[in-house]
Amino acid sequence: MTGSRETIPSRPGQPRMVSGGPQAEELKACCADAYSQDVVALLLGDSYHPGGLALTRRLADHLDLARDEVVLDVAAGRGTTALLLAREHDVRVAAVDLSSANIALGRGAADAAGLSERIEFAVADAERLPYPDERFDAAVCECAFCTFPDKPTAAAQFARVLRPGGRVGITDVTAAPDRLPPELTGLTAWIACVADARPLDEYAEILGETGLRIRRAERHDAAMTRMIDQIEARLTVLRMTARAKAEALGLDFDRAEPVLAAARSAVADGALGYALMVAEKPA
Repeated sequence: MTGSRETIPSRPGQPRMVSGGPQAEELKACCADAYSQDVVALLLGDSYHPGGLALTRRLADHLDLARDEVVLDVAAGRGTTALLLAREHDVRVAAVDLSSANIALGRGAADAAGLSERIEFAVADAERLPYPDERFDAAVCECAFCTFPDKPTAAAQFARVLRPGGRVGITDVTAAPDRLPPELTGLTAWIACVADARPLDEYAEILGETGLRIRRAERHDAAMTRMIDQIEARLTVLRMTARAKAEALGLDFDRAEPVLAAARSAVADGALGYALMVAEKPA
């Protein structure tokens, strides 16, 4: 950033994974790599989470963002949320992601949008954020907290880098782990943000244990069903018009369909959903 603008320094029934161990590190790298692949954009479009940009805007509104506040976007992907926040709320954003490919794409998108002076991108782990204490006015994390192997450490990092009175906004998959069908408990389901998702009240408890106070929680389960509809529709079109190209990018139609069917059934049964949460660091 240049000129007068300040530069942002750079369950039961399920196995728990410990951050720092090779299994956890390999899982994080696998998820980051998966979400940098073109096949994901092919299926999900620009916004990689249920509710899309409409839900991102709702989250931003509940964060009460003010001009020139400094916002951290954790697991920013290709920068879609960071671009929206900088463009529509005139804030400055530090966007971090574990995938260097995503970070490169995000920088390119910011340059193309004329927002490179308001957004900085960096490769970073949510469980080891490279920023000083009390650095940010707000933080966001969309459809990623559920994939972090060590959620309490990530939540503690959010709390650490927020200034007193700072807000953190999360949209994420919710699940009752002991009720998920087997199709939603393997590595593919973990990458799809399902296998280690938790109930809404457990997310609230994890955030609360860091001292953050929950000030809003909303269910948006219908957004999950709409995303499943969208993916199934795109699969149908791709199967008919570009199957070879999609398979060359790594799309496995035979594996995708049962996972989507299981996800739809789990949403209908109340075992799977989506939620929005906003928490605040006491002033």
